[in-house]
Amino acid sequence: MVKKKKRYKLKWKNLIALIIFLVAFVFLIKSGIDVINYFIDTNKTNEEIKEIEEIVEIEEVPDSEATEIIEQIEEIPESNPYWDYIKMNLINVNFNELLAINNETKGWIQVNGTNINYPFVQTNNNDYYLTHSYNKSYNQAGWVFMDYRNDTINYDRNTILYAHGMNNKTMFGSLRNILSSSWYNNTNNHVIKLSTPTENTLWQVFSVYHIETTNDYIQTEFATDEEYQTFLDMLKGRSAVQFDTTVSATDKILTLSTCYNKTDKVVMHAKLIKKDINN
Repeated sequence: MVKKKKRYKLKWKNLIALIIFLVAFVFLIKSGIDVINYFIDTNKTNEEIKEIEEIVEIEEVPDSEATEIIEQIEEIPESNPYWDYIKMNLINVNFNELLAINNETKGWIQVNGTNINYPFVQTNNNDYYLTHSYNKSYNQAGWVFMDYRNDTINYDRNTILYAHGMNNKTMFGSLRNILSSSWYNNTNNHVIKLSTPTENTLWQVFSVYHIETTNDYIQTEFATDEEYQTFLDMLKGRSAVQFDTTVSATDKILTLSTCYNKTDKVVMHAKLIKKDINN
């Protein structure tokens, strides 16, 4: 009886060891498949970016009679780089070829000091382009997309763009650059340029930070000016560095959001300072 009992225990030990081995083996296989799929999707994204670069026409355009400098509530010192920013050329993009590829194309974004120089899209939810590329094929790298609640023809008080923070620096992967001193110390980096089929715009950065994942910075509607000002003060107070830029309830802002790691986000906020009708 004693020997049988020992053999019985030994069998259970072997079974447990086998289960652990099989679980580890399945996990290893899944991890390997995930890595392979990541590289496949990354290569597809790189190829798509090259194709877009070959067909898109982007030009810098000087101010025209239709150019509007957004009125500032507070007086801005002559030494403030704002005066250099409003002299910058806007970008103008020909969207004909892009719309032929994706009829949900809404605009083009260019962020100084990063690799962000892409068309952005919008659909009726904030999930689809997390797993679909610009040409709408399935791709875990996703694409740059605008919050479904926003409107590029009449910008909301808070317009939001999202994209994955890819390790190869595509999509919003290079947005991590904004947390470095080298990015911040070059004041030419503190602007964002957008072009849409109807309007070209320039935005001045006023806040950059990384934060534990939260939804409090992606609010788009505000009941009162006071509520909106409180929201703006929160965003400005969060910045990892100080920008000599004021924001008021009369301003419209642009928010860029991406993953910093599995638990945190990298976020950038800028306010509209110049616009021009796209002819």
